Amino acid sequence: MRPIPAELSKPREPHPIEYPDLAAGNDDASGTREALDVLEVETLMLNLEASLRVHERAHFFSWTQGLLQSLIRHQALICALRDGEPLSFRVDSFSLIVPDPAIFGEMFLRDTLVAPSLIKAWEEHRFRPVICEAGNGSPFAGGAFARELERMGSTRLFAHGTHDAVGQVTSFFVFVCLPGTVGSRQAYLAQLAVPLLHSAWVRTQISGRTKSNDGPKPVEASNVTIREQEILRWIYLGKSNFEIGAILKISPLTVKNHVQKILRKLNVVNRAQAVGKGLDLRILKP
Repeated sequence: MRPIPAELSKPREPHPIEYPDLAAGNDDASGTREALDVLEVETLMLNLEASLRVHERAHFFSWTQGLLQSLIRHQALICALRDGEPLSFRVDSFSLIVPDPAIFGEMFLRDTLVAPSLIKAWEEHRFRPVICEAGNGSPFAGGAFARELERMGSTRLFAHGTHDAVGQVTSFFVFVCLPGTVGSRQAYLAQLAVPLLHSAWVRTQISGRTKSNDGPKPVEASNVTIREQEILRWIYLGKSNFEIGAILKISPLTVKNHVQKILRKLNVVNRAQAVGKGLDLRILKP
C-alpha cells in the first residue's frame, strides 16, 4: 500500500491514450445501436452468476482467469482498490501466463507514472474505459512496467474503474492484453463487467479480514499428495488422462480417480479451475 504522487510529468507525443467510441462497433449500417448477441448475453449472465460465488481471493483468481476470459480476453489483470487517500491503493494482480503475476501489481505501484496516467485519462474521458499502448510515446515508456509488458509481448492496456459520488476513484482495473485484441466492443463489455469485478473484489477483502476459525478451513497445499501434485502438473501442461497414465505407467482410470480427488481437495469443479487454484496456492510452479 503506497500513495501515488498526484503530480505527473507531461506525456510525450504522440499521446498513447485512446478513448474508444462506445457506439463504434456496436452500431449497424442504419446507425441503430446493435444489441448484444445471444452468445454475449449468455456469457455475460454466466459471468454475473460466477461473480456472485466469489468470496475469497482463490475464487476471484479462478473466475477472472477462467470464465471472464470468454468476455474480456487478457494476459493479466491488475486490481487496485482505494485505501484511504484518493491515490493510495491496495493492489493485487492475476495471470495464468507468467510464473509470478504479483510482479504486475508491484510495478503498477512502483512506477509512479503508470496509475496516475491511466486514472487521469479515465477521469478526463468521463469515467469511460480507456485503451493505452505501453510502447514508445507512452507517459510511462521506458519504465520497469512498460519494459515487462514489452518483454512478454502484451503491450495493450485496457483500463476501467468505479468512482464514488464525488468522482473519486474507488477501484481501478487494468487488463494487460495482446496488441490488437481490444477495441470499442470490449470497452462496452467492460462497462458491464467492471461493476461485477468491483463487487467481487471488495467481498474478497472483507472475507480476508473477517474470516473466523469457525468457518470452512482453507485449502492447504499439504492436503494434495505428491502424486496428485504430479498429475496436476501434467494437467497444467495440457495432457489428457490417457497421456498422463502412459507417462506415469498407471491406468487412465487411476488417473481419473486422482483427478477427482484433486478437484474435491481444491474445492473446484473442473481441470482449468484446478490449475488456477494450484497456481494460486503455489502447488504448481511454472
